[in-house]
Amino acid sequence: MTESFYDRLSALDNSFLVFEGPNTHMHVAATSIYDMGSLGTPEGGVNIQRIRDYIESRLDRIPRYRQRLMWVPVERHPVWVDDDQFNLSYHVRHTSLPRPGDVDQLKRLAARILSQQLDRGKPLWEIWVVEGLEGNRFAMISKTHHCMIDGVSGVDILAVLMDAFPNCEFTPGSSWAPRPAPTAAELVRDAALRWIRAPLDLAVEVANDSDRVWSGVREGVEALSETLGTGLQPSSPTPFNGPIGPHRRFDWTILDLAEVREVKNRLGGTVNDVVLTTVAGAVRRFLEWRRCDLNDLVFRAFVPVSVRSAEERGALGNRVAGWLTQLPISEPDPYRRLIEVQKTTASLKDSKQALGAEVLTRVSEWTPSTVLSLAVRFSTRMRPFNLVVTNVPGPQIPLYLLDAELQEIYPQVPLFFDQGLGIALFSYAGKLCWGLVADWELMPDLQDFAKAIKSSFVELRELARAAAEPKPEPRAAKPAVRAAGRARRRISV
Repeated sequence: MTESFYDRLSALDNSFLVFEGPNTHMHVAATSIYDMGSLGTPEGGVNIQRIRDYIESRLDRIPRYRQRLMWVPVERHPVWVDDDQFNLSYHVRHTSLPRPGDVDQLKRLAARILSQQLDRGKPLWEIWVVEGLEGNRFAMISKTHHCMIDGVSGVDILAVLMDAFPNCEFTPGSSWAPRPAPTAAELVRDAALRWIRAPLDLAVEVANDSDRVWSGVREGVEALSETLGTGLQPSSPTPFNGPIGPHRRFDWTILDLAEVREVKNRLGGTVNDVVLTTVAGAVRRFLEWRRCDLNDLVFRAFVPVSVRSAEERGALGNRVAGWLTQLPISEPDPYRRLIEVQKTTASLKDSKQALGAEVLTRVSEWTPSTVLSLAVRFSTRMRPFNLVVTNVPGPQIPLYLLDAELQEIYPQVPLFFDQGLGIALFSYAGKLCWGLVADWELMPDLQDFAKAIKSSFVELRELARAAAEPKPEPRAAKPAVRAAGRARRRISV
């Protein structure tokens, strides 16, 4: 008889289930655009069955995509179990734009799909294959619950589904049989044993290396104090910080990654510094358009930081902490904004904020789900930050879905309580792709914010190019002028 199987969610993974409500959808998503390649049909559509067969052939490498949630009785902590009713056609869906569909129609379709929650009774992902896009292209809109992946593991999944070279052939997937789910009694028994073993394991660890353990405790307490001290200071209210509804807007823009690096190389800092300075300039423009007072504005971005080790690459789940980064919105000069951002990020690198967030995650492993839910909702309603800005580095070579080349990919982050705007970036093949998601009611002018991103970066690019221009040599004075100068000196003497 086959033994039952389950995999317990970490506290961080579980927190994204706790965060989720009717208006806060906790899925990450991306809209990707492809050349048609050989996936086109004679009728002008896309061969959906071939795409499904290809995805099925890769599912053995990402087993979480065939698993659903189950909850431990009493404790109410979620675990992953194999879905014995798994149906790939439910997860890989097929739709169309009215031909010839343009990118604005694609953005509106993506926003509608983003506004729908995933069904918790099934594996928590969907891919919508969209035909009808102008220019002999098609799109894929993917949704995956944040409890399954973070940004870096999302890139690992991209590597599973995509190849560096075009290829029309693939080996069909092997047959798959779900493992039996555990009984309620098994889950309760294992949870009780886990609680009993925890203090014993800690005692053994202290006995084996007490100096290392207590040193780690002291460092963790210091980091936790620093993290909580920052988070308990609320940021200023803005037009996109208010109660959000279930409906979303989605927009995007794109920058040349070489130009971003040019700014970094000539004005200093890192690529992420340039990104945060661009965001600060765009927010400043947007708030000025909304006639907001920028004086004494405390504006923070939550910037996720991966703590995934090299050994953990390829594993699903979340391994992220984050920085609460204050942005200099009130500074009108773009160069000074960049300098302020550089100082802030340099200070954060020397701080223990990311470690503090990781300590909170470890503490949460021993926190009942009901208490964790209350803590999560209390902390977010204090508005520790105004928006999320996440920047995930991607591959710098073209990728292919069979022989269909990926042209662009625009990511999307979830919106938290009272967070009406989220920014996600993905670098790919020399492009920096910005995905902007917003609440439908709070941000009816999201397209203006996308334009403000462009304008803010252009300011930095022009500064960088001006800094690179050779300064003219001082012109030599004419002989008569030199003589007059000598005469003036003799007179003054």
